[in-house]
Amino acid sequence: MSSFTPYRFSRRAGQDRLPQLLRAEWIRFRTTRGWALAMVASVLVTVSLGLLIAGGVRSTCVTGKGEGPCPAPLVGPDGTAVRDKYYFVHQPLNGNGSITARVSDMTGQIRLPDAVPGVRNVKEGVVPWAKAGLLVRQSLKQGTPYAAVMLTGDHGVRMQYNFTHDVPGGPHNGPQWLRLARSGDTITGYESDDGKTWTEVGTVKLTGLPETVEIGLFATSPGVLWDMAQAFAQATATFDQITLQGANGSWRRDDVGVAMESDGTTPHHPGGVVESGDTLIVTGGGDIGPATVEGGVRADLMLIGGAVGLIPVLVVAVTFLTAERRRERIRTSPPAEPHPARLLAAKAMVVGAVAFVTGLVSSGVVIPVGLAMLRANQNPIQPITPETELRVIVGYAALTAAAAVFALGLAALVRRGIVAIGLAIALVVVPYLLATAGLAPWLLMITPAAGFAITQSVPTFAHVDVDPSLLVGYYPLPPWAGLAVTCGYAVLALGAATAVHRRNPPQVPLA
Repeated sequence: MSSFTPYRFSRRAGQDRLPQLLRAEWIRFRTTRGWALAMVASVLVTVSLGLLIAGGVRSTCVTGKGEGPCPAPLVGPDGTAVRDKYYFVHQPLNGNGSITARVSDMTGQIRLPDAVPGVRNVKEGVVPWAKAGLLVRQSLKQGTPYAAVMLTGDHGVRMQYNFTHDVPGGPHNGPQWLRLARSGDTITGYESDDGKTWTEVGTVKLTGLPETVEIGLFATSPGVLWDMAQAFAQATATFDQITLQGANGSWRRDDVGVAMESDGTTPHHPGGVVESGDTLIVTGGGDIGPATVEGGVRADLMLIGGAVGLIPVLVVAVTFLTAERRRERIRTSPPAEPHPARLLAAKAMVVGAVAFVTGLVSSGVVIPVGLAMLRANQNPIQPITPETELRVIVGYAALTAAAAVFALGLAALVRRGIVAIGLAIALVVVPYLLATAGLAPWLLMITPAAGFAITQSVPTFAHVDVDPSLLVGYYPLPPWAGLAVTCGYAVLALGAATAVHRRNPPQVPLA
């Protein structure tokens, strides 16, 4: 039997109903061995590349006990992997109260690429998300609920709480008065230019806040970004005009979350405080916020081969249309054709459904198996809820279906199979590969490749700077917005093809 099994419509043009067309197109697809094998190849490519990555990851960390497996990521109140490292000058606050202070100066140090090999190149400066301000938290235990109002290196005044939430204040980068007030479980942050006229930045509720909390001044700074990693950075803030209500004890000093060198006793990049009269100069490094890179291996890395796995799907979607047209060359008389809109709809539904199942099998295997391999090799894993894992798995299947329908629409538009295949790969696969290398990530906003955003297992937080690369989890669009872009392209391509074929039905075979 030929690899292509021709079929003929028995009804006159315009009389074919969609159910009959669907059945005929499905029979065509399942009886064509080459198409089925291509879908199997898509699954094998996606799964093989994902498991190859999972099997090759070996994370090690240097701690006070020497080099060994990395600890599990620190988890915040909502289950997100977080960083909680800062220098804290604080007092216990029993019941309601407040703290007010002016951040009169903010400087820092950042490490730049070495100008002389082997010589550390540390310069004065602060990174955009360096933070210094006022902090109230449940306790000094890392990962516990908190609220803070702060001055940042390049993002003005912010109020942040529980690691993942960020509320913008005024665009100030010079000296600024800050105030943080507690009333029960409610924490309110304020800012002022002169210490007299105050503007509320935000109000949050920290449910279950104990009667006694820690309140005070803090400084921290995430690392400077270069070479797709974070290098050393530190922030130093000068606080003066400090007043407290409800707390009047002595200041306590804690370098929260400081890591130790391999000897187990020497702090690695320690913070500190210098007290001069009523002025406190606080220095700290680290961050209080989501751990997008340091929080462990992400589940979506298991789908890094998904773009390559889409190539066979795109080829099948195009040839599913063009193969039938090639067969028309040997017909002695033209067959009665069904309505173009119904025919394209039937083809799109069949190829979309098959592609969805193909993507579902691929992601449904590689995600859980890949995560199991990572855990078996003692790698830290970014926390992922069952709902997020299901969204990643089903989302990749939906992306595969939308990409297949888009390729089918392109084939109907350009009427040249090889051209349609090239366009589909250029618009769906190539932008993803470029973004993986950190090149032109904006393409994931305006091309059909935007749909890969549905596979992100860790959100892209606006208040955390990362390199614009998929390898570190950067996506310019939220999950469902990205998938909507791809679906929009698919609908547009099908609609345009239908309109063109109604006005100008093909008179020559499509090849």
